[in-house]
Amino acid sequence: MRILVTGATGFIGSRLCHALVGTSHQIRALHRPQSSLGVLSDIPIELAQADILDPHSLDACVDGVDAVIHCAGELGPRASRLAPEAMIASHVIGTRNMTQASLRCGVERFLYTSSAAALGVPSIQPSTETTPLMTESHQWNYDGRQWPYGYAKHMAEQEVLNAVGDGLDAVIVNPSVVIGAGDLNQASNAFIVYIARRGLPVAVPGGVNVVHIEDVLQGHLAALEHGRSGERYILAGENLSIPRLLTLTAEMARRHAPRLTIPAWAVRVGSTALDLFSRIIGLPLPGSLLRLAGRFFFYDASKSRNELGLGQPRPYQKAAAESLAWYAENGYLDR
Repeated sequence: MRILVTGATGFIGSRLCHALVGTSHQIRALHRPQSSLGVLSDIPIELAQADILDPHSLDACVDGVDAVIHCAGELGPRASRLAPEAMIASHVIGTRNMTQASLRCGVERFLYTSSAAALGVPSIQPSTETTPLMTESHQWNYDGRQWPYGYAKHMAEQEVLNAVGDGLDAVIVNPSVVIGAGDLNQASNAFIVYIARRGLPVAVPGGVNVVHIEDVLQGHLAALEHGRSGERYILAGENLSIPRLLTLTAEMARRHAPRLTIPAWAVRVGSTALDLFSRIIGLPLPGSLLRLAGRFFFYDASKSRNELGLGQPRPYQKAAAESLAWYAENGYLDR
């Protein structure tokens, strides 16, 4: 199969290209003119230069491939500084352009890398860290102005579903917070780098799901082959409270664990000021996430295990250890 990967220089996209090399598939990697290609320099793939926001540049890249894995879109610290309109363009318009090009070029299979953020926010509290709250049936239920990234991902999914209605065979995967080696731009591993460099004295209440990059890659490949058109599949790992997540990370990085948990109401009330302060000192927490303090983003990935044949996810500590080792090896922790 000939597969085009967009966002090929990003965390998930680059790791997918590496995972696909050595299989029977032929890989074409789409990248922007200004993208650094260092993460792809050592693997035998075809490079294709285009911009997902320029629809006239896409047909030549999409033509001749059997499948498209669409990973492109702004994420991480840079994305948190974008205006909402730019976030919408990156994810929604870019995804619309890719689905339309795929329909024009007769692509047989389209896989969209969305995010668990597209499901919205949980409305209840869990009883334990292992209580799953949200499944694929959960629908967007939050003010998009307060969380532009989640809303953009939700709207991008609607573009994919519209294309399914037009005849595109498309599947959606929803990774949670992806942890592991190779996150060059610190899209989701920024808090690990921050803690390893200087520690983090305080935590905020709430919870997140963290998933090993290898489980995300396996989920993509399984969804490409076995996913049902028009369906979404959560790719999730371990549900952890934020204080527990930060404590585990600090222990592994040999830093002091957070000594204080700030009340959720105080974080939400002061989110605008905290956002400005976090940018000044480089905290990896934008205001949009601070406003979600106290919520538990725990997910149930049983649908992916049942329909895609995925095994039990790897633990967070394994993913974090590999992330720390990769950043140390590449000099990030000395900066």
